[in-house]
Amino acid sequence: MTLTQLEIFSQVAELRGFTAAATRLGISQSAVSHAIKSLEQELGVELFRRHQALIEPSDIGQQLLLRARAMLGLANTLRQEAADARGMRRGTLRIGSFGPTSSMKLLPAILQRYRALHPGIEVHIDEGPDRQVIQWLDERRIDVGFVVLPEDRFDTFALMQDQMVAVLPTAHPLAAQTSLSLKDLCNDPFVLTEAGSSELVSRLFNSARLTPNVRYRCSQLLSTLDVVSRGEAVTLVSEGSLPGGDNPRFVTRPLSPQVPRQIGLAVLDSRQASPATLAFIELARQSV
Repeated sequence: MTLTQLEIFSQVAELRGFTAAATRLGISQSAVSHAIKSLEQELGVELFRRHQALIEPSDIGQQLLLRARAMLGLANTLRQEAADARGMRRGTLRIGSFGPTSSMKLLPAILQRYRALHPGIEVHIDEGPDRQVIQWLDERRIDVGFVVLPEDRFDTFALMQDQMVAVLPTAHPLAAQTSLSLKDLCNDPFVLTEAGSSELVSRLFNSARLTPNVRYRCSQLLSTLDVVSRGEAVTLVSEGSLPGGDNPRFVTRPLSPQVPRQIGLAVLDSRQASPATLAFIELARQSV
């Protein structure tokens, strides 16, 4: 087998299609099909299930995909260590980001400096909910990801800390209080944002053995704030994710007791991380 075959295997699995993988890789669809067929013949297993237009990894294909991505990651690290000796003139960095805090407040400034220092490194950014970033790390689809700490199974690097705050319509009776408890937020309709710290919010209520009255689930923070602004629900978000400036349609109140949230970067194994990844982490730690 070759690294090219493994890269094609990874791309077909990620994009769920031969045509999409061929387009991304800049090769013909027949070349993709031939590479997968040759790899399946060499391994003696079927890597994909094919149901009409749907293509997905088989059970053994999903298992081998993790190995393939690990091999591709090590190969990329090898190339980048060689490039590092030449001044990191070439390489690739794949970053996973979630929510406004990392995507809008942390990442832009870090990337601006990183690209200025390492213009030869090609940067790819995937954005998704916090749990999606964790999955991408596990599947080796990204080299480094922004996560809510702690995440004990990864090597992590703390960057910043804020706190969780309740967000209420301005006219809500609870807006007169200086702080709120989690229990206070269980009496009204609740909007749960799937972006940012959705996992942390769920864990907080579960740990307190409380169940919010979830009526809305929004994929974007702006949609969440719009629901609150219309007076239809309350919510709980991180202070650092909120847009700057005052909004007359909603108010924020800290929790009592306060609930801190720590944001950091995570990698599967810092000992195997590429020079491009380590350079990004070091620059991020210097920038915050």
